[in-house]
Amino acid sequence: MQRLILPLPGNEAFAARLAAACGGEAGRIETRRFPDGETYLRLQADPAGREVDLVCTLARPDPQFLALVFAADAARELGATRVNLVAPYLAYMRQDMRFHAGECISSLSFARLLSSTFDRLLTVDPHLHRHATLSALYTIPTATLQAAPLLADWIAANVDAPLVVGPDEESEQWAGAIAARIHAPHVVLRKTRLGDRSVDIELPDLTAWRDRTPVLVDDIASSGRTLAVAARKLAAQGLRTPECVVVHALFADGAWDELAPLFARIASTDAVPHPSNRIALAPLLADALVRGLGD
Repeated sequence: MQRLILPLPGNEAFAARLAAACGGEAGRIETRRFPDGETYLRLQADPAGREVDLVCTLARPDPQFLALVFAADAARELGATRVNLVAPYLAYMRQDMRFHAGECISSLSFARLLSSTFDRLLTVDPHLHRHATLSALYTIPTATLQAAPLLADWIAANVDAPLVVGPDEESEQWAGAIAARIHAPHVVLRKTRLGDRSVDIELPDLTAWRDRTPVLVDDIASSGRTLAVAARKLAAQGLRTPECVVVHALFADGAWDELAPLFARIASTDAVPHPSNRIALAPLLADALVRGLGD
């Protein structure tokens, strides 16, 4: 029996591409608000006897979460054999320890809630810090998929003579893997974080690479401060106008307006819907579903 792909509101286009790629049926979820603000939800497909994949990128997790839980519970109560979460972007990975007395470790709380709701989780490049894998947080089977090969292939097809640039030391393995796949040189910058919205970037002497196009690669573009500072410092060394390739295009609080003029082009995956989306993730996730990754 075909697996059932059900998108939460705002995820319909991605779910349709995913269903086409894995041979599943794309269903619908109807939602609306009661006059008192509570959520009404109805599945527009029969989940009985089927594996159900709820598709919801969690770039705005707080307003999405209750509908996600209601949809999962409804699918299970109506006879789904298994209910999975396909979250191209997984939220609440930042606060993974208690930095100050009294703080909530929200990554653990969110993982507990999702683990109690779903049978397994598929996501792409979660922003792991002090945990090596999602299994350190989640008690359900998880599959963490890597977008780096897709980013590398896009760079190879679209950028002439790239120089892959990692914005900070944490990106060394990431930038190195992308560069190695397309046989391009790479450099890694040194970042000092001065606050939530303030960073300083230290560059080595890159004048030897003036015949190449710098391509800043990162997993998340949120405030955009790191990318903006790096772009300006690359320009100060007389390099070509840089390109930027990221996995998760969050671009919070005016970040896009600041970044767009600094780059020749910004490309992102469609993990989070944005005009910069140029790299499709549906085939990657469909392959994981078909092969049962996370089981």
